[in-house]
Amino acid sequence: MIYDAIIIGAGHNGLVAACYLAKSGLKTLVLERRDAAGAGIELDHAVGPFSSQVIADLNLSRFGLKMITPEARVLALSPDGRSLCIYNDVARTVSEIEKFSPSDAQRYPEFVNSFVNIGRVLAPLLSMTPPSIDQPTAADLWQLGKVGLAFRGLGKKDEYRLLRWGPMAVADLAAEWFETELLRATVAARGIHGAFAGPWSAGTSLGLLWQAAMDGSAFASACYPQGGMAGLTEALMNAAKAGGAEIRTSAQVLKIDKAYSDKPKVVLDGGEEIEGRVVVSNADPRNTFLNLVDPIELEPNFLLKMRNYRAPGVVAKINLELASLPEFRGISGSEASAKLSGRIHIGPEIDYLERAFDASKYGEFSAEPYLDIHLPSLGGSSGKHVMSIHVQFAPYKLKEGDWTTRREEFASIVINKLETYAPGIRDLIVAKEVITPLDLEVKYGLSGGHIHHGEQTLDQFFTFRPLIGWAQYRTPLKRLYLCGAGTHPGGGITGLPGANAAREIARDISRR
Repeated sequence: MIYDAIIIGAGHNGLVAACYLAKSGLKTLVLERRDAAGAGIELDHAVGPFSSQVIADLNLSRFGLKMITPEARVLALSPDGRSLCIYNDVARTVSEIEKFSPSDAQRYPEFVNSFVNIGRVLAPLLSMTPPSIDQPTAADLWQLGKVGLAFRGLGKKDEYRLLRWGPMAVADLAAEWFETELLRATVAARGIHGAFAGPWSAGTSLGLLWQAAMDGSAFASACYPQGGMAGLTEALMNAAKAGGAEIRTSAQVLKIDKAYSDKPKVVLDGGEEIEGRVVVSNADPRNTFLNLVDPIELEPNFLLKMRNYRAPGVVAKINLELASLPEFRGISGSEASAKLSGRIHIGPEIDYLERAFDASKYGEFSAEPYLDIHLPSLGGSSGKHVMSIHVQFAPYKLKEGDWTTRREEFASIVINKLETYAPGIRDLIVAKEVITPLDLEVKYGLSGGHIHHGEQTLDQFFTFRPLIGWAQYRTPLKRLYLCGAGTHPGGGITGLPGANAAREIARDISRR
């Protein structure tokens, strides 16, 4: 049997691409090397905003998807027992900030409005195929022209801000607005989330601008699917199957063969060969081109650039099963449940975040890590008391020892840090799972252990993602495409790389 499209990887972007391709009438096969679909999706404890357009296009609510949006986006904890909660509601947030600084509270509404306005201008870029630098089409120029007109409608103040902020260090951006260190650090955290960068690194404000494009806020969303990440996977699988797509698990692809020809095929572990009209890789770019494709099929210059594509993982994940919900210092009373319903931020100062990054630069995990925490059991997505912890900075390569021998030492450091904010939490731990950057590579197939399939810096962004000249989901091999987070608009659980790639693939197939 010959398929129209063979998709490698049943992560969320692979499943989204399968849904769109199957919906357009193409015979689609998804191959997942693990024994369950949704590979790696459980690594993200909050979806970030999953694209509302994708949800509508695929009618995912009909397949059981229900998104939960907590009242709070993030609760920032201070070592002195105080806390600052950023709510979706501006007035409630202003009341929280007033406890620290009346001046910051006064500035906060303007900060929010500025990112809402800038996000509205940038939002169309998310679902756009990045234009070719050398040969932009008329459609490319038209789309960019519309964005340009919207930019002119921003007004001089926000126009100037947008132009300045892109290449700026996020620490500088936060300092322009606020004097409270805890608030500055909470703002800055979005710019360095998942990145090999500290808040003083140039270009880290880009993360805030991209977040604003997604949902109009500089702070990452805390929304998640009912039933946890498995709920999103199940809805996508049901939608794909309803459209006619076939999904096979425990099917590891060892090789992509003859993707330069009209009859590409994939070779599975065990020797089975499957032919398709096109092959679509949801694996990261380095894995795709350096492991799955025979290097003789690629130009040396392309291979050199791909070998230099930056994907230094600095994130670890710890999941804790708890006997009861922990009590955080200073968080009690009637508002406790609402405040803990979003993400919990531990990283109280800009310099704290920078020092945590400094450790990773020299091959060491930080003794004072930046933690981004979620308690899904509060939202009813799990019958157990579960704590999901995103930990930075934990470098893929350790200067001394390795992740096999230092795993427990690392976990102990994280739990010790939690103890200072939630006394007694160590005694509540029933079970724990530690996912190191090495695990991210070996178990989840992420090159270098990078959760975003590569750094999202200015030189690996939009028309440069993954490489200049190859940002339209196509590759030097005419029958091979990319659909993962290593393509525009990048990492996070939005589904947009898969949706955008499927649009280009369906268009190409219809022309052949």
